[in-house]
Amino acid sequence: MSQEYHIPVLLQEVIEGLKIKANGIYVDCTFGGGGHAREILKNLNEHGRLFAFDQDADAQKNLPDDDRVVYVPHNFSHLQRFLRLHKVDQVDGILADLGVSSHQFDSVERGFSTRNDAPLDMRMDKRQELTAYEIVNTYSEEQLHKMFELNGEVTNSRTLAKTIVAIRQSVPIRTISNFKNAVEALVKGNPHKYLAQVFQAVRIEVNDELGSLRAMLMQVPLTLKTGGRICIITFHSLEDRIVKNYFKRGGFEAEENLYHQTQHVHLLKPVTKKPVIPGEKEIKINSRARSAKLRIAERM
Repeated sequence: MSQEYHIPVLLQEVIEGLKIKANGIYVDCTFGGGGHAREILKNLNEHGRLFAFDQDADAQKNLPDDDRVVYVPHNFSHLQRFLRLHKVDQVDGILADLGVSSHQFDSVERGFSTRNDAPLDMRMDKRQELTAYEIVNTYSEEQLHKMFELNGEVTNSRTLAKTIVAIRQSVPIRTISNFKNAVEALVKGNPHKYLAQVFQAVRIEVNDELGSLRAMLMQVPLTLKTGGRICIITFHSLEDRIVKNYFKRGGFEAEENLYHQTQHVHLLKPVTKKPVIPGEKEIKINSRARSAKLRIAERM
């Protein structure tokens, strides 16, 4: 397993939050470089098991030679389906470390970072057809506007959408630098922050990140055993809001009391009132931990 691939964020806090049972069954929804997984395995005995989900084929290279690990090369939105395939109905704990891994950001050709030029791609799962190129060049002005507004909270999302549509009529927007040039004149405030929000909006759309998160969360109450814990690390307010509301109410909107689920009782209770955030020491070692927030809930 590669430590350089992606430094695990809030590692000790996650391990404590999961309250690991030595013979338990655990799920790492976002295996990546395997940093969190390796620590979970240290706390399991020979009867314990870990299901490692990751839709990015690169993650497979980091798998340990360990019989207790079951690798699932798919998105965590299919949580129950793949656990059932392995004859598992309920587990003792679930971890999800959301967003893009350092490895994905640093793989220039994947097109996740604004720092280098590359084709507009941004797919976490290279098997899927939809790329950032397709979205930027084929979405209608209204679709682009909604995407920038909802996924990136971009202030001038309507003007941005209009500009992109106008530019692509004369020349396709194929690369990151084409895309940056197209939006350059519209930058509001800090250019780095603005571009990050614009890129985030496209990336979330490409990978249906918020849809996958909601789908996974809705499976958690029935997948966790009573007393089982779920730990979720988010990196922006959109994800954090979804997790916070679901842990609190079993729904995704602040005013929702119940999501339309098969069970009529909300089965999760938040363990942390406020999100756990990294200390200065961790941020110094790993600047990408800066925006991390950990929320923990327990199945009642």
